[in-house]
Amino acid sequence: QVQLVESGGGLVQAGGSLRLSCAASGRTFSSYDMGWFRQAPGKEREFVAAIGWRTDSTNYADSVKGRFTISRDNVKNTVYLQMNSLKPEDTAVYYCVAGRWGQYDSWGQGTQVTVSS
Repeated sequence: QVQLVESGGGLVQAGGSLRLSCAASGRTFSSYDMGWFRQAPGKEREFVAAIGWRTDSTNYADSVKGRFTISRDNVKNTVYLQMNSLKPEDTAVYYCVAGRWGQYDSWGQGTQVTVSS
């Protein structure tokens, strides 16, 4: 497993932007598929975005397509989630994940994103 630490969450007005970062430990970061999930109060955790270890494969939830962009820097062992045109319904705790595509076994502690209307 890899250790993951998220940062970049905060409070933003609707229509604004935030960039989340996830720093990973371990020498094999470049071999992991990475992703982001989120969980809003009273709701189940849901998939947001994923990126393959080769960076040429990405996937997004329909609710964020065209607004969010996932990327990674295998030199810095970091994955990013650029979030634009934020909506109040994007308010949630965002979790970074690592593992194999669709089967992530490492999770970060989460970072809070709050979008005010």
